[in-house]
Amino acid sequence: MHLARAMAFRTAARGARVAMPSNAPARARTYRASDVTCGRKAAKIAQKKGKTDAARTKLYGRYGKLIAQTVKQGGSADPVANAALGKLLKQAQAANVPRDLIERNIKKAAEGKSGDYFELTYEVYGAGGVGIVCEVLTDNVNRAASETRTAATKAGGKMAEPGSVMFNFNRRGVCVLDGGDEEAVFEAAMEAGAEDIVPRRDGAEGWDVVCELDDFSAVQDALSEAGFTINEDTGLKCIPINEIETSDEDADVNDKIIDALLDLDDVDAVYSQ
Repeated sequence: MHLARAMAFRTAARGARVAMPSNAPARARTYRASDVTCGRKAAKIAQKKGKTDAARTKLYGRYGKLIAQTVKQGGSADPVANAALGKLLKQAQAANVPRDLIERNIKKAAEGKSGDYFELTYEVYGAGGVGIVCEVLTDNVNRAASETRTAATKAGGKMAEPGSVMFNFNRRGVCVLDGGDEEAVFEAAMEAGAEDIVPRRDGAEGWDVVCELDDFSAVQDALSEAGFTINEDTGLKCIPINEIETSDEDADVNDKIIDALLDLDDVDAVYSQ
């Protein structure tokens, strides 16, 4: 890597603020679900834990649907014969998806008991000029479209035309590390071909290692082999190109929109500027 790029990379690793996932109560919106805004400390902790548990449930559910879809598309429940399934199972294991959930969805798909799933993306205009992207994996397109529109509009959002919001985001792989020495993470990430590294924006100790989609598996494998602990929040994400500062009132509206979308069973992830 060119020296200037390497220096910029290292600068980002040492704390430059970029648009990465955050559970912190900053009003600059990044790709995350919502902020903890309760008044008392105990209530904040309880609410944060609840949101973390909900996000984990969403993650597990998405993997379950993806596994069933991959088995059906690949025509085999054997991860050796079905290379796409083998790759997906490896990612699911890295994300600590329960083994019984994995096995249950493989069995359902192999026996023809699961439906066909479709990956959809809906775009929403939030308050204060904030763009929101909603990712859906559903076996009923009409239901997903209707419920997404209703949830977004009732919460104060407006459905956007395809592409009118998405152009403000980049699709990237994000390896979330629990802890790790800065220099060691920097060197391993550089060697693996990562694009950027920043301190975790969820307030936990560790790093977010960002890479191109084609490099995601290789970067994840390299970091794991180097001994770093990869958090289950690792995955493919939409990263906003620019953050948007909003008023407290607009921020509260956007939180409501995001929470309403995440309450839908078909919705797997929501990202905002």
